Amino acid sequence: MADLDVGDMAPDFDLPRDGGGSLRLSGFRGRPVVLYFYPQDDTTSCTAEAIDFSRLRPEFEKAGAAVIGLSPDSTKKHDKFKAKHGLGVDLVADEERKVIEAYGLWVEKQMYGRRYMGVERTTFLIGKDGRIAQVWRKVRVKGHAEAVLEAVRTLPS
Repeated sequence: MADLDVGDMAPDFDLPRDGGGSLRLSGFRGRPVVLYFYPQDDTTSCTAEAIDFSRLRPEFEKAGAAVIGLSPDSTKKHDKFKAKHGLGVDLVADEERKVIEAYGLWVEKQMYGRRYMGVERTTFLIGKDGRIAQVWRKVRVKGHAEAVLEAVRTLPS
């Protein structure tokens, strides 16, 4: 497990994406990327987060940034999730959790006294050079997409 922080190179990946095909992080070199990790499609918080990022997608694009959501769900599940909620962000599937683990986000969690392994909701802002510019750990969804957009806007051009 990695303990990634500001200034580190973001681990590259090539994963299957919603709608077919694959998405490679290094293919976005030269522009900022918002890479947000979330536990599961179609749960309350994950849906709210995806809707917020989708709503602000035109603003992220105006600032030159791509937005990518990553979870261990399948592309088939991503396709249903996007269609159901009219989502406009790219979603990639890490069913084997290799990227989630490379970013150090497969962690022990606890809910109602029960311990289990899951994805820690985290967002990485990756600069044009592929280095991590900012990290938000244990994200609280309300207002998060707006805070990330502000951070994108402050990146050097």
